[in-house]
Amino acid sequence: MTAFLASAVLFDPLYSDVEPPTRATVGSAGYDLRAYLRGTLPRVADGSGVREREPIEHEGELVLELAPGERALVPLGFRARLPVGYEAQVRPRSGASFTKGLEIPNAPGTVDADFPGEWMVIVKNGATGPIRIAHGERIAQAVLQRFEVLEWAPGSVDATTDRAGGFGSTGPG
Repeated sequence: MTAFLASAVLFDPLYSDVEPPTRATVGSAGYDLRAYLRGTLPRVADGSGVREREPIEHEGELVLELAPGERALVPLGFRARLPVGYEAQVRPRSGASFTKGLEIPNAPGTVDADFPGEWMVIVKNGATGPIRIAHGERIAQAVLQRFEVLEWAPGSVDATTDRAGGFGSTGPG
């Protein structure tokens, strides 16, 4: 595979009706990611195993229903290639989190520039009752981020300030 150095994201829809992720406004950092449930079987985990689950028709919509605590790997219907030096950080959408209890348990999830497969989002039902994810619903957002690649070199790490304790930040409290 050759490195992709352009300043665009290559978008490869897996189905003819899949559109690229879009930003809601010119000031939006995140690109909305939509569930793609047609012709595909999301995988659902309930703590005792992982199974494929057929989406169902509900009030004229194709939906994936999740019981409280269930997690699902929801397909997005596309592959994409990011430019070298970028990652896509998959994050929750505030509205879906607040109104439905839809969580992204590994947020921010990372999609690497050289990932060749279909993009998917891990979601969790954090509500006390079942929730439904509809085909085409905005379930997450992707924020594109540059990153640096540095070498790790052996050496001694000595205190350079009076900071101690904590977990890599300014300490507890």
